[in-house]
Amino acid sequence: MEAAIRVLVVDDDALVRAGLSMMLGGLDDIRIVGEAADGAEVVDAVARHRPHVVLMDIRMPKVDGLAATEALRARQDAPEIIVLTTFDADEHVLRALRAGASGFVLKDTPPAEIVRAVRSVARGEPALSPTVTRRLMDQFGGGPVHDQRRQARDRLARLSDRERDVAIAIGRGRSNAEIAGELFMSVGTVKAHITRLLTKLELNNRVQVALLVHDAGLV
Repeated sequence: MEAAIRVLVVDDDALVRAGLSMMLGGLDDIRIVGEAADGAEVVDAVARHRPHVVLMDIRMPKVDGLAATEALRARQDAPEIIVLTTFDADEHVLRALRAGASGFVLKDTPPAEIVRAVRSVARGEPALSPTVTRRLMDQFGGGPVHDQRRQARDRLARLSDRERDVAIAIGRGRSNAEIAGELFMSVGTVKAHITRLLTKLELNNRVQVALLVHDAGLV
């Protein structure tokens, strides 16, 4: 039997923390290992509880979820992060995704979808769709488009042709199994390509790969 997914809940609203902890804590494959009321507490809480996944509120009074995400993703043993937000088109969400969050969920998301998001990111898969990614980037992409596109394409030029094909498939929202089918390779080979391209691009996860591919205008 696989070990339960260890989850840390971070939100300045005690009712939100209690609701999430109650909802997720009753599942056989998920274990709530701790809570934090502000981003300022997150690094210590992660060191103490060693969660696999952090549910992170984006707006908190002292240290917000963006700064806390950046601090966590700078760690060598960083957990996966799902951003909690009230608004589905929020500049802070896009910045958190660029900083290394694996996805986001709205606070009024049905419980089953929050559970699905936790399980997805624990498997190394993103918790957002390509459609949501595109909407966020269209609204809050920022910066001169031509410079952003050129820089993104320069970074992708570091990849081999096969790694680039895999990166573009990630940008289209394909799963490992779908990429394997489309590119006629095994799932294990897809995973190996993803590991290498993350290293070459100096990125943390596939959400950042998808954002880079979108920046490059390739999907």
